[in-house]
Amino acid sequence: MVDVSFTVCIKDRFPAFTDHTMVEVFVDILADLANAAKCTVPAYCFMPDHQHVVLHGLCPESDLWRSIVQYKQKTGYWMSRYKPGIMWQKDFYDHIIRKDENLLKQVRYVLDNPVRKGLVGSWEEYPFTGAIGCELRDVLDGIH
Repeated sequence: MVDVSFTVCIKDRFPAFTDHTMVEVFVDILADLANAAKCTVPAYCFMPDHQHVVLHGLCPESDLWRSIVQYKQKTGYWMSRYKPGIMWQKDFYDHIIRKDENLLKQVRYVLDNPVRKGLVGSWEEYPFTGAIGCELRDVLDGIH
């Protein structure tokens, strides 16, 4: 199965992800799309002006790219309706995690983003990180 790390940014780097309600809505949308695409989210992190998402396909039919495109569409519509003026940047960054790369290393990179930016002392303190379809602790322990 394939693993891909995505980064999606808010246009003009506006700090949109400081609102717990908005993040909760986006996590719910991501969970629905991940389930529909037969994938899990070993890690996500909502930074103030961008989001990191690691997707793990559970079967050959898992379409991770399509999932992130649909995610941007659904959340973009939500923002246009409830947060006018806030929108996604046009494209996104993706990185296919090759077999010789370490998924755990990529997950730790995502989780440590708020630490590197000086927002918290430890990723556990940051409120906008998590996993979907698996336990984050299992991912970090190498069980996923």
